[in-house]
Amino acid sequence: MPVITFANTKGGAGKTTAVLLLATELAQVGYRVTVLDADPQRWISRWHQLSPGLPRLSVISYVTQASIERHIADNRYTTDYFIVDLPGAQSPLLAKAIGLSDHVLIPIQGCAMDAQGGANVLELLRFLDDKAGIKVPHSVVLTRVNSMVTTRALLAVKMLLLERGVEVLGTPIIERAAFRDIFDLGGTLHTMDDSRISNLDKARQNARNFALEMLRHVPLRGTKPISEQTTARRFWQAA
Repeated sequence: MPVITFANTKGGAGKTTAVLLLATELAQVGYRVTVLDADPQRWISRWHQLSPGLPRLSVISYVTQASIERHIADNRYTTDYFIVDLPGAQSPLLAKAIGLSDHVLIPIQGCAMDAQGGANVLELLRFLDDKAGIKVPHSVVLTRVNSMVTTRALLAVKMLLLERGVEVLGTPIIERAAFRDIFDLGGTLHTMDDSRISNLDKARQNARNFALEMLRHVPLRGTKPISEQTTARRFWQAA
């Protein structure tokens, strides 16, 4: 039961949207997913209240530094993937969650403030490696990317990360109306009405590709990494 933690010490980086997309796509193809909602805004918990009866997906609210390890232990036999949504601020919970993680994903928009919030997480990861010998795999996902325009700021962020040896996922999360509407409507991208949401097919494809890439990075323990063809087949069969 791998633990994937989403972290950026600046709010508004698209962190919770990325959490929701990954959780719902993994559940869509048959994985049992538990989201640990540690964000005081509780957007994931509110969305879950609007989405009763979703199979294979549960949300635990009010997760704290004192309770996170217990939640993982209590649910380890009924969960394939834990996904942690951290507060968009520096807190003692950040280090605790990172220490429990199999992969840390850092959502960053193409702007200087978001890059700094991500840099705080990267500095902590380096500190744990240098001082405690704790190596936690991690990568960056670019969020709220304009599908039509590649901004100078976005390119600058990508170049800075590459120069520092930080892996950037090949699948950015594009700015889509569906990714905003899902928090108001509940459900998933697969239960939304195509006739009411613009470019819903493209939103589904973007979320699917994001989840595919994460499955290749974080396979279930005790299993071999799933080939790209096999993973893609699962998603297309579930679509």
